Amino acid sequence: MSATDEGRASIVKGQKSEAAVQGSIYAAGVSAETVGARSLFLGVVTLPPGKRTKAHVHEFHETAMYMLSGEAVDMYSGPNLEHHEQLNIGDYVYIPANVLHVAVNRSSTPAVFVGSRNEATVNESVVLFPEMDGVVP
Repeated sequence: MSATDEGRASIVKGQKSEAAVQGSIYAAGVSAETVGARSLFLGVVTLPPGKRTKAHVHEFHETAMYMLSGEAVDMYSGPNLEHHEQLNIGDYVYIPANVLHVAVNRSSTPAVFVGSRNEATVNESVVLFPEMDGVVP
C-alpha cells in the first residue's frame, strides 16, 4: 500500500542508482516505485564525467532540474539541436515534453542535479533519436 493510499507522509532514505536509457544515472527519491506517487518524480540525476546523454525526448512529461555540483554542462535542444546553452552550479533547466535535447559533461567531475518531472515512474517515457547523436560535437 502506498503513502497516498494510507493518507500519510513518507520519508524516503537514499536509493541505489541505476542507469537510464538516455545515459544519465538516476537515484529515485519520490516516485511511483518508492512511495506510490501518481504524477511526480523527484530524485538525484548524475551525468558522469566526460559523458553525454543520447539525443532524446521525454514523450509525455515536463522535466525540471537544479544543478547541485560539477562543472559546466552543455545543453543542446531544439528540432535540430541548434540551441546551445551552458548550465552551471545553481542554474535551473526546464525541458518541455517532446523537446529534443542532449546534455554533455565535458569536465572531469560528475555533474549532479536534483531532478523532477510530472511522470512518477523511474523508467520514464523516453524516445531516443539515434540519428541525431552525431549532431552534437
